[in-house]
Amino acid sequence: MKNVKNYLSENKDRFLNELIELLKIPSVSADSAFSQDVLDTAEMVKARLEEAGCDIVEIHETAGYPIVYGEKIINTDLPTVLVYGHYDVQPADPINLWHSPPFEPVIKKTEKHPEGAIFARGACDDKGQMYMHVKALELMVKTDQLPCNVKFMIEGEEEVGSNNLAIYVAENREKLANDVILISDTGMIANDVPSITTGLRGLSYVEVEVTGPNRDLHSGLYGGAVANPINILTKMIASLHDENNHITIPGFYDKVEELSTEERAEMAKAPFSIEKYQEALDIESVYGEKGYSTNERNSIRPTLDVNGIWGGYTGEGAKTVIASKAFAKISMRLVPNQDWKEITELFKTHFEAIAPKGVKVVVKPHHGGQGYVTPIDTIAYQAASKAYETTFGKKPIPQRSGGSIPIVSLFEKELKSKTILMGFGLDSDAIHSPNEHFGLWNYFKGIETIPYFYEYFTEMTKK
Repeated sequence: MKNVKNYLSENKDRFLNELIELLKIPSVSADSAFSQDVLDTAEMVKARLEEAGCDIVEIHETAGYPIVYGEKIINTDLPTVLVYGHYDVQPADPINLWHSPPFEPVIKKTEKHPEGAIFARGACDDKGQMYMHVKALELMVKTDQLPCNVKFMIEGEEEVGSNNLAIYVAENREKLANDVILISDTGMIANDVPSITTGLRGLSYVEVEVTGPNRDLHSGLYGGAVANPINILTKMIASLHDENNHITIPGFYDKVEELSTEERAEMAKAPFSIEKYQEALDIESVYGEKGYSTNERNSIRPTLDVNGIWGGYTGEGAKTVIASKAFAKISMRLVPNQDWKEITELFKTHFEAIAPKGVKVVVKPHHGGQGYVTPIDTIAYQAASKAYETTFGKKPIPQRSGGSIPIVSLFEKELKSKTILMGFGLDSDAIHSPNEHFGLWNYFKGIETIPYFYEYFTEMTKK
């Protein structure tokens, strides 16, 4: 790869301004109020892929939001890389906790990003990281250095489960045929400690509803005489963990893979300061399943967390009421071998079984996906490792992530190809939280590194 840094330097301002324009559009797929914005974002992604050098760019309609497909085929005898990303973003709530409006991108310096970071919803997850690939393609095309074929599949429903993507992939296997899938929707340990994600947790996401009396009741006249759905719900949720923070759902751990002592020892070699971790989160102590370290708890162990809980009166002042209903949203992060549909059914059966008389319980599954582990002895992994080593000056550490990208296991099933996860974000970038941001150094380092993956993967595949 020649002139990578020169081209990047000459076009830095434009690359950044284009990302800012993309981040201004509130493409929140979970809220129908933003439907047109999601569609507008798909159109912008299409335009940017065309400008970057794709010969074919199409917007494929689905039952939900569209998928943007693009390709640059230079020689069918050469390898093909399929890039996956998503243009939808999480809701920005709670808005009042943002230091600047979530869809008015601003650049500010931080301790982790002294050169500046762009603050906006979607900056890191996934618009910023997805757009690195668009600009990397432009760099390779404009400098006449694209060494292989490339395809893009950018969807608009990742944050709500990617339900329509599964249908699209199954119906377009030939169009999507590839030698490797490349995704940047993960992170790395630190800017001076590059890493490649080699494992993802699966996900089961459900909503529960507890109903007591047929209407809201006066807490003085009825308190103590009828079941309070909010009280009941909190007790039921609390019972889902025991004193060791072990999940109590029968059968939940039956298929959990236990890593060997040697594998856990390798994981422990990754740089980690419990003091800095606690300081960054402003907590006095970590918390989790007994017998496992913090990095094990958030990567190789399954979890169950309440993501939201509501019911009754939550407005200003007081209202003495026993609510008729109470609700909660619950996510379970799963490890490889745990089937998300099976876990969802286990949860449903257990949660309904522990409901006391006097209330009715409904469990509504939302979405989910399987976990994934990618081997480190493949050509694709070695090419990615060499790419990081070229631009970072050191070999990356393989690392399992606690996050979920449910479609990765789907890709392997339908397209019969492995996925490489080249993430450039940091854990501190506040994805899914107020004040999400993405370091400018990370953004440009991604654009610099990705072309080397193409070069090395093509070279190694030819051997």
